[in-house]
Amino acid sequence: MQIKKINIKKVKVVILAGGMGTRLSEYTKLIPKPMINVYKKPILFHIIEHYQNFGFENFILATGYKSNYIVNYFKKNKFFKEIKNKKKSLKHRYFVQTNKSSNFSIVDTGLNTMTGGRVKRLKNYLLPDEYFCLTYGDGVSDVNIKKVLKLHIKRDKIVTVTAVRPPSRFGALKIKRNNVEQFQEKTNFFDSWINGGFFVFKTSLLKFIKGDSTYLEKEPLQKICKINQMVAYKHFGFWHCMDTLRDKENLERFLRSKNAK
Repeated sequence: MQIKKINIKKVKVVILAGGMGTRLSEYTKLIPKPMINVYKKPILFHIIEHYQNFGFENFILATGYKSNYIVNYFKKNKFFKEIKNKKKSLKHRYFVQTNKSSNFSIVDTGLNTMTGGRVKRLKNYLLPDEYFCLTYGDGVSDVNIKKVLKLHIKRDKIVTVTAVRPPSRFGALKIKRNNVEQFQEKTNFFDSWINGGFFVFKTSLLKFIKGDSTYLEKEPLQKICKINQMVAYKHFGFWHCMDTLRDKENLERFLRSKNAK
């Protein structure tokens, strides 16, 4: 089977950055969770730079809670320049990065919108593309995104999820020959692999999302799993999310020890 040539620069990267982050209220009373500083910069920019290291340039930030804080950060940063939005049908703030060739659409997807609903609200930004990357605004990893994308194209499923091996309090995956046979949100039912949050989706995912109240991790992914349209990329390297203050402190300690490499 011949694999299509990938133009990484054209592949869109969605980062979900709109949640309230209530378990980190020590910080999120004032700022959105993705903007919490971890080792000298907001965790959001650790995530962005990871994708940039693999050649991705086209970012969509799905904001919500304290969205203006993120917009203002871009406006005040000397390495970002705002470009006037000429597409009246799309309501977003658009920035280009002056020291790199990346661009950013910041889309306010609503204060109380759930993860699936945020993706659905990006419909006009994602179509007619065949596929796109997605991750959350609170997890970092050294996963090879390019390999995840290649697996997605090779296996030709609706969803490719990065599977990792930390604590059992996260969404568990039952995997057989790289096919995901069961997707269970936040359980200790399985303890070998969990959802690491670095996805590649076909845009046909949008058909499985009803509206703002839909959690991506529940009905859509569970339905897709049942029809054998989900595959896993097993990542054995570093992965860490930032759900709580303890997570934040552990991540800070790790990045300091590794000099944020």
